[in-house]
Amino acid sequence: MTDGASAVVVQLRKGVLEYCVLRHLDSGPTYGLELANRLSEDGLISHGGSLYPLLARLRKQEMVETFWQESESGPPRRYYRQTPQGRAALRQFLAEWRTFTEKVDNLMEGVDE
Repeated sequence: MTDGASAVVVQLRKGVLEYCVLRHLDSGPTYGLELANRLSEDGLISHGGSLYPLLARLRKQEMVETFWQESESGPPRRYYRQTPQGRAALRQFLAEWRTFTEKVDNLMEGVDE
């Protein structure tokens, strides 16, 4: 991948990562490292360091909330769960995303790669 392509992917990730987090939380509460691993497996982040500031921002925006839960393998873990506001934001994003990507796909059709 060229540097230009890398920059494009970085910008695309920045624009959608919070909604990818909300999507993972849509299926239930998750602790931070587990969430980072899932996003890494999805190819959306390369390390968890960028995730925690995003989670703090989502928490401040009241899209996620946290709670502590005991762990069988160590200290208690902070879990994140989606709030009703987060669920609504995800649904709104999804509706707009589908329309937006369809328009971009239509525009880009036929461009030589």
